Amino acid sequence: MKKVFYLFVVLLIDFQTCFAQTIQKVANGIWKITYGTPEKLLPTAFKNPPAIEGLNKMQQIASPPFDLNKMHFSQMAKGVLAEIKIDTSERFYGFGLQTNTFDQTGMRREIRTNSWTVGNVGFGHAPMPFYISTKGYGVVVNSSRYVTFYMASKGKLDERVRNKKLNPKEQKIELNTVNLYGKAVTPSDEVSIQIEGTKGIEIYVFAGPDMMKVMQRYNLFSGGGGIPPLWGLGFKYRAKATFTDKQVEQTGQYFRDNHIPCDMMGLEPGWQTAAYSCSFAWNPKNFPTPDTFISNMNNSGFKLNLWEHAYTHPTSPIFEKIAPYSSNYTVWGGAVPDFISTNGRKIFGDYHENTFVKKGIAAFKLDECDAADYNKADREWSFPDIATFPSGVDGEHMRQVYGLLYQQTMLNLYRKNNTRTMFDVRASHLYAAPYTAALYSDMYSHNDFVRMIVNSGFSGVNWSPEIRETSNDADLIRRLQTILMSSHMVVNCWYLNLPPWLQYNIGKNSANELLPNHKDLEQKAKKLIQLRMSLLPYLYAAFAKYHFEGTPPFRALIMDYPADKNTWKIDDEYMMGESLLCAPFIDSSSQRTVYLPAGNWYDYNTNKKYEGGKSYNISLTLDQIPMFVKDNTLLPFAEPVEYVTSSTVFNISCKIYGNPNRAVNLFEDNSTDYNFEKGQYNWLHLTWNNTNGNATRTGNFKKVLYKITGWQKVAE
Repeated sequence: MKKVFYLFVVLLIDFQTCFAQTIQKVANGIWKITYGTPEKLLPTAFKNPPAIEGLNKMQQIASPPFDLNKMHFSQMAKGVLAEIKIDTSERFYGFGLQTNTFDQTGMRREIRTNSWTVGNVGFGHAPMPFYISTKGYGVVVNSSRYVTFYMASKGKLDERVRNKKLNPKEQKIELNTVNLYGKAVTPSDEVSIQIEGTKGIEIYVFAGPDMMKVMQRYNLFSGGGGIPPLWGLGFKYRAKATFTDKQVEQTGQYFRDNHIPCDMMGLEPGWQTAAYSCSFAWNPKNFPTPDTFISNMNNSGFKLNLWEHAYTHPTSPIFEKIAPYSSNYTVWGGAVPDFISTNGRKIFGDYHENTFVKKGIAAFKLDECDAADYNKADREWSFPDIATFPSGVDGEHMRQVYGLLYQQTMLNLYRKNNTRTMFDVRASHLYAAPYTAALYSDMYSHNDFVRMIVNSGFSGVNWSPEIRETSNDADLIRRLQTILMSSHMVVNCWYLNLPPWLQYNIGKNSANELLPNHKDLEQKAKKLIQLRMSLLPYLYAAFAKYHFEGTPPFRALIMDYPADKNTWKIDDEYMMGESLLCAPFIDSSSQRTVYLPAGNWYDYNTNKKYEGGKSYNISLTLDQIPMFVKDNTLLPFAEPVEYVTSSTVFNISCKIYGNPNRAVNLFEDNSTDYNFEKGQYNWLHLTWNNTNGNATRTGNFKKVLYKITGWQKVAE
């Protein structure tokens, strides 16, 4: 009997041991926790190598931010459950490019890629199983399955609850459903994470010690932030989908004749013989001589960007080749390439490289890779979860990472040709920081668009709050200001004949009817685009810092000011680069409350000085920008150019706010290739000694990108 009992104990111990978590430190301040047997195909299989040099330069962290051995794991009938004890004072942020929510505490987050947000449960273009705590740590669930998080939102029946005394006199009976079901969540001391359909889980924990450092470690672990070409930070205009080559050229000439800066011109679906699904073949009716068209546009200084999605029409030149390496389900009657399959990537990539990249197409817009439209049950534009792919993954896995893999396939074509690019893309996932692409949406809430800029800093992705039509003059200008203060300045006129500053009403625009004040609005738009061009050196330096140090170029105030609890709920202000605070005016407003964190700040328009740590009621005209400059800032301000070329040299005037006591570093390289990864770049160090400025270079880049033309003390 003793031997039988001993055998049972041994078997029990062995069973528990095989399912216990293992802990491994994988880089400075980063730990991997593995429980059970995770699936073979995890998001880390697709990521770039970590930027070890950057990680090693960060503060050395010897111990995890909390006791990883106390994380509790269990195998359930539906999958794996992970439970992490927390402090009830913690607040949580992240989960990718969330649309409706900033502070995620007390929320249920369902990580599911989707074209529209539904019910504020976590769906989105780039939802990610990754959150950050105000305690200075981050948690990534390394999975491409649907993952559900309960962020301290579900309390257990434990002794704390059992011993709680309920005073009947304190109860209030609500008489409407809004109040009845809208009660605040009782804080829990636990985060619960569930993955269905798996027998294991892999989690990465990122130390800080603060939120900014967490994001830096995550971005560097992803491979470091991508540096776009300088032209990719300029202004992009997307022409109407039905335009011919001559109409696109005329649109481009409008910008050049009126000296309105424009670097990129986007073509929408009409350039192809078939668009839903895609043929990837030039439409001979609209573009009879594509090589000549490309040459004409390039000679006029425009970088061409082609719209497409991956779903391949039966008439496509690559259909027969790609079909065997595609899903068993179609989308819009087209084959769905398997971008995990080596053959699938090669067939799709080789065709695009030879047909477009090598012929002068500078970028692509990768549309509709964001799964289904859950608002319309009969309009699902993605493959179902039950789909299978030659690589062995199912539709659920592929749905989550399809946008990421699509980007990777296409961006690698440019890297192969040592050429940088800047894409538009509709979906992304974990570890996308190295990808020079900006997400966009068919949604159009200005408020949501601003919140997504804020949340992008917790995601390692860029967000483009593009303009289409607007409702009035103020809405137009305020939206233009917002895209100016974003990672990608885009006016998308895919269904408009004219730029919206000439006519923002759709019907009148289609009739080519100009607004009575179109010249005034045109000048306002021109000044805003010129301001964007003046900020290019500043923005380029911010993206270089993103690459080398992992610092998000656009980020919530809480990252820079984590101890200031006033910033913990602010989802309509953000930092752009190191020194500019942006507070967009939303929905045609002329005034708003702006909170300025500790320190002094200057109104960009008037140089008026404000004491930080306070909120102010700010009024602005349509000619004024909702931007504030941090005290002791040296702001490089370039003379605007109409477009960037390989020979562009920016003439920079340095604006001095307060008394800067440290150098501002501008990044110099040829801005078009990847030679900076081989050390071919400079840092231009700008300093101010209270009376004079100084510029010095370090590095081995042989050319000059910036010329300092003056120093201006604009505010004490």
